[in-house]
Amino acid sequence: MIASTKPVKPASVLTTNLVFIGRSLRHSLRNTEALIMAIMLPVMLMLLFTYVFGGAIDSTGDYVNYVVPGIILLCAGFGSSSTAVDVSNDMTNGIIDRFRTMPIKSLSVVTGHVAASLARNLFATGVVFGVAMLVGFRPNAGFIEWVLALAVITLFILTFTWLFAAIGLVAGSPAAASGYGFALLFLPYLSSAFVPTDTMPSWLQGVANHQPITPVIETIRGLLTGTPLGSSAWWAIGWCLLILTLAFVWSISSFRKKAGRR
Repeated sequence: MIASTKPVKPASVLTTNLVFIGRSLRHSLRNTEALIMAIMLPVMLMLLFTYVFGGAIDSTGDYVNYVVPGIILLCAGFGSSSTAVDVSNDMTNGIIDRFRTMPIKSLSVVTGHVAASLARNLFATGVVFGVAMLVGFRPNAGFIEWVLALAVITLFILTFTWLFAAIGLVAGSPAAASGYGFALLFLPYLSSAFVPTDTMPSWLQGVANHQPITPVIETIRGLLTGTPLGSSAWWAIGWCLLILTLAFVWSISSFRKKAGRR
């Protein structure tokens, strides 16, 4: 008599995601060099702009309060960019083939990278905040403003992490993913991160004022230091939600096409 075989019950989406999040977090802890660089580069830039350029830009010595919100987003962008390389590695080294033979949702490998990157970048952001306090950053925000600022920062990190994940899915190699992701890191330099946009040439002001990074920075700056918010918060949330939605749909579509060919 031939014993009947029961079909293997697929793992739940929650269980699968938790497993892949744990996998990505372990990879992050093992890759200490990348984590250190994600923290050290923004810190070095903050020290450079505060102590080398700060006196020329703002002779009152208050430049650190202006520049820190921009450094925070630069930290988040640099840390998120490694997601493109991590996702591309998984898509090109054959491990997706193995995952597809298992009773799991293989797309969870991408969500695992995104969740781990979010945790990693929030930690790096906390370290940068700590160093900023040491060099003279003095926010006057209350508890509600701090919570709202953290929510905006988290939304920004999540948005650009999914965008970098999509780039990693469509890139032909990890090196290409790194190059494409690096290009996005120039956006903070074309914003109000380091200088007010009204000090830029008129043709550049239009670009700086109407790109996604500027309203996010102005929102964080307004919440932490009390500068006027205006409509920046609504623009920041709108830009982030739009990019997040497009990046998520792009990621799902690209994963299905690429994994389907394997």
